[in-house]
Amino acid sequence: MSSSYIHEILPGAPRGPMLFVFHGTGGDERQFLAFGRELLPTATIVSPRGDVSEFGAARFFRRTGEGVYDMDDLARATAKMADFVQSHISAVQPSAVFGLGYSNGANILASLVFEQPKLFDAAVLMHPLIPFEPQVNGSLAESHILITAGRRDPICPPNLTSRLDAYLRAAGADVTVEWHEGGHEVRPNEIEAARRLFAAEPVKGA
Repeated sequence: MSSSYIHEILPGAPRGPMLFVFHGTGGDERQFLAFGRELLPTATIVSPRGDVSEFGAARFFRRTGEGVYDMDDLARATAKMADFVQSHISAVQPSAVFGLGYSNGANILASLVFEQPKLFDAAVLMHPLIPFEPQVNGSLAESHILITAGRRDPICPPNLTSRLDAYLRAAGADVTVEWHEGGHEVRPNEIEAARRLFAAEPVKGA
């Protein structure tokens, strides 16, 4: 199994679902473990720590300024993370594979979705910022994606959230967008929307 990232695992039920959780800038592999368990009590939760340090804050890829990404490093990180995710899937053979990321974690998860559309059955992107035009490497048909966002988010402008929604829909994804009236913080309606998404997902072989 890949050990390319420092990570934590909470084992779940045999042949149950697997949930990968991705922290925001300055978080770590423990940030969303309990949250993941709350959302999916029977799932195996896998939480990697970003391998890039920005003035001591862990991230999944480099940037040169707020909203200005090092695209070469994003490509590196996406390929590395795809290998990490696939190795854990291969080892456990889960009934379904889900992803959840917040902020920088949502950005690396979105990049994985673009690059490998069949890797996740469903994904929750909390306050993602995709300031570039993504190229989806295939079809997202049968993929369920929830985007959550704040209408006054100073980091992720609402127009870019709407543009990401349009890109994902154009690639065939079933997309839901959950808004709140605040900023970059996570609010209860987002958590409930994530819970609904995962609860509605069929489990393969069930």
